[in-house]
Amino acid sequence: MKKLTIPDIIKRKGGEKLTVLTAYDASFARLLDAAGIDMLLVGDSLGNVLLGYESTVPVTMEEMLHHARAVRRGSSAFVVADMPFLSYQISVEDAVRNAGRFYKEAGSDAVKLEGGKEVCGAVQAIVAAGMAVMGHIGLTPQTAANLGGYKVQGKDADSARRLLAEARALEEAGAFAIVMECIPDRLAKVITESVSIPTIGIGAGAGCDGQVLVTHDLLGMFDKFVPSFVKGYANLAPQIKDAVSAFRDEVRAGSYPDAKHSFTMQLEVDKLFTEEG
Repeated sequence: MKKLTIPDIIKRKGGEKLTVLTAYDASFARLLDAAGIDMLLVGDSLGNVLLGYESTVPVTMEEMLHHARAVRRGSSAFVVADMPFLSYQISVEDAVRNAGRFYKEAGSDAVKLEGGKEVCGAVQAIVAAGMAVMGHIGLTPQTAANLGGYKVQGKDADSARRLLAEARALEEAGAFAIVMECIPDRLAKVITESVSIPTIGIGAGAGCDGQVLVTHDLLGMFDKFVPSFVKGYANLAPQIKDAVSAFRDEVRAGSYPDAKHSFTMQLEVDKLFTEEG
């Protein structure tokens, strides 16, 4: 599958839907790439899914870079890396420098920032420095506490108008696409039709230009919390537990490894050692 470019992605606006999934390591990146997924997102959700954090807030630049490098090694697809909390909020200079690290050190094709008008200065500066930015509005996990928790956003007229204004501001700042998370489907459709760049929905209905999910949610591998908008295409957690339990039982019973899963010698070892002694 040919790797998408920024112009390719923008041309998909209003056409064939874009597919985006999270990837955190080379093995999953290779599988998703082989399945024809358009873009891989190295999400700071790895804090919840892989590192055991209660939220995405503790995730560091070094952790994100470590996983972004792994994904790049495993895939030739278009890779977007999440900029973690406080890597772009303190100053525009920090934002450009940290975005550049994803390009230089991890080979990412774009970075993603959460927020609306308050991050447009950083978006504009990163784009001016020659890098691509994906926006993220609606429920922004890094600042979920300020939004009253993990709740649907844009449910009243004022907040709906604010989200529309944020999407337009991000487009004007130079973002090539916008993730919209936990937004009512009708509002997401209106925003999608009001901007000229693709929108990627996650809990935002079918009216977006594409969809993104956390891969571990899609595969049923993360059962600590599953958002209501997630459709499980597999339920691997029980299968993994069953397989691991079977291994445990066979090892304890001495039935694994058996002859089929062992290496045999032509010589009789006991006789060989006796002769040498």
